[in-house]
Amino acid sequence: MKMLTQDEAKQICDKVMALSKADECRVQISGSQRGNVRYARNSVSTAGLVQNTQLTVSVAFGKRQGTASVNEFDDKSLEKAVRRAEEVARLAPENPEFLPAVKGQVYKASSTYSAATAAIDPEYRAEVAAASIELARKKGLVAAGFFSDTTGFETVANSNGVFGYQTLTNLGFTVTTRTEDGLGSGWVTRSANDAARFNAREASEIAIEKALTSVNAKAIEPGRYTVILEPAATSEIIGRMFGAFDARQADEGRSFLSKKGGGNRLGEKLFDEQVNLWADPWNPDVPVLGWDNASMLARERTDVIKRGRIASLDYTPYWAEKQGKRAIGRHGNMIMSGGGKSTEELIASTKKGVLVTRTWYIRMVDPQSLLLTGLTRDGTFYIENGKIKHPIKNFRFNESPVSMLNNIEELGKPVVIGGDEVRYQMMIPPMKVRDFNFTSLSDAV
Repeated sequence: MKMLTQDEAKQICDKVMALSKADECRVQISGSQRGNVRYARNSVSTAGLVQNTQLTVSVAFGKRQGTASVNEFDDKSLEKAVRRAEEVARLAPENPEFLPAVKGQVYKASSTYSAATAAIDPEYRAEVAAASIELARKKGLVAAGFFSDTTGFETVANSNGVFGYQTLTNLGFTVTTRTEDGLGSGWVTRSANDAARFNAREASEIAIEKALTSVNAKAIEPGRYTVILEPAATSEIIGRMFGAFDARQADEGRSFLSKKGGGNRLGEKLFDEQVNLWADPWNPDVPVLGWDNASMLARERTDVIKRGRIASLDYTPYWAEKQGKRAIGRHGNMIMSGGGKSTEELIASTKKGVLVTRTWYIRMVDPQSLLLTGLTRDGTFYIENGKIKHPIKNFRFNESPVSMLNNIEELGKPVVIGGDEVRYQMMIPPMKVRDFNFTSLSDAV
């Protein structure tokens, strides 16, 4: 892939907009180079490098819109994409919620690019897999993992003079380590935009320790327990809540933030006072683009929950205009405050409880209360008198992040949680939560 420079990207955008005969034109260019290595049963199974650059042009005649995409950038291909978008727009019905392209947006750059990550090559990926496999073999264990890295750029522009360009990088790593008989399993995930913050051996050693200590799990009765959720387990549950702050859904009575009789619950205290959640594109640990690609609106640092109260809702440009509110770019990350303790220190302060490494296979039960169901896996342990006493069989749980965030006993130190995508990241603490609802046992490891 040829990484377009800012000047090259702008020249292409200007050329596309000059070709358009529509009332307005919007252009987005995305380019990425994604490398990966996958291994299973202590052997590398696949490795690859995928490169792609794509331009999407959207035009409008009045309230009729059309969109076309192309991955060739010669003059003939660009004109063909514009004409196709215009053809679609002329045939499309009017969009009753159409709003003109945004104006006057200023995008503040964030530190989404790392030279160390951009320099990752096949040798680096092989070393990640080799380190993880070597550590597992030495312990008589079997490892399966996936490492990926991304280097790319994003560009947005429209016929109202808006233009944004930014380079970005990210890496993601997951590994599952199991005993040969399959009765013990450990898992870990890591994400970072800077390769200097990633250590494959450190991550693999955690999965190995959990695999070894999760053997001969004992069954305990389902019920409500004090639970310590590691950050990965926490993120899978409360991450389902982040998309539920949409103002329109709340105003129309379709979310947990809907008020009986109409309206929304902005300003109401719905969570424990320890809960503080915000979005910040410029946070150095989880930086994201300074704009929302969908609307081209600039992002801002925004409090979402403050001391347990709903501090803001997400407004699309259409709903903001209809409700007389101000719209900003949709959040690209979520950051939750915590304390200074590690997961181990939270365990040490627990008389009786359950440690959960991972939650998975999560499904929605009731959107109005955000009730979820899911399973624990890859290392679930019983805690007694501040120490892990023994591994336990996994559970199915029925729990809502709303209830969970009302039952917080203590929060640990936040860590970065995310995948190999650079468009959405989380920074979440481990949590000690009371009355977590385990409903049945699971024989899976």
